[in-house]
Amino acid sequence: MSNCEVTKLPVLEVEQHQAREVLRCLLHTIIFSRALGPVKPQEEDSEIFDITYVTCGSAFVQQKIEEGIDRFHTWVEKNTGKRGQVCLQFYEKRQKPGGWFGRQEERLYWEQWVVELAIVEPQISLQEQSSLTPASVRARRHAKLQTAVEEALLSIICAVNDKKDHIPPVVSPHLVTFPFDITVAGEGGAPFGLDTVKRMLMQTRPPPVLS
Repeated sequence: MSNCEVTKLPVLEVEQHQAREVLRCLLHTIIFSRALGPVKPQEEDSEIFDITYVTCGSAFVQQKIEEGIDRFHTWVEKNTGKRGQVCLQFYEKRQKPGGWFGRQEERLYWEQWVVELAIVEPQISLQEQSSLTPASVRARRHAKLQTAVEEALLSIICAVNDKKDHIPPVVSPHLVTFPFDITVAGEGGAPFGLDTVKRMLMQTRPPPVLS
């Protein structure tokens, strides 16, 4: 499949301790929406927001998401105050002739989601100090972020309902029909974009050499 559908969600401003839960809400929602197998939906209440999102109920998906979030958290600790991206990419596996080495496996990426988080410091401006208590400022910022997360979730739902023509045929009986990758990038590095996707479209993994 030569076409890769790219969806970039609006940038979210979060404090470092909020990033994990924001990513959980968004990544689980995307993967559940593209899990076309016999899923058993499980509702999850967010740990810090008044939001309930749906997961696939898969330990494998849970682990892979948490590993991706851990990588992003590690990046944030080394790049304080910068903007970072988490990219979720769905692909299908195909076999192609491999010349001397027989058949090779290639990954064809057909959908990419870019989640961009701007990590901000929990500082209170002089103007806020003069008119609000620190608790009121934190509550206002938290409510603003929750609204932004809710809007991002709605954007995901609208996108998965509107964009279906690019989805490959379902040939797997597994719960998560299509494999996926979660990668991390940030400012100062190579950001995710269409050129990045094109370079990944023909990734191959050679088979082991027969003895």
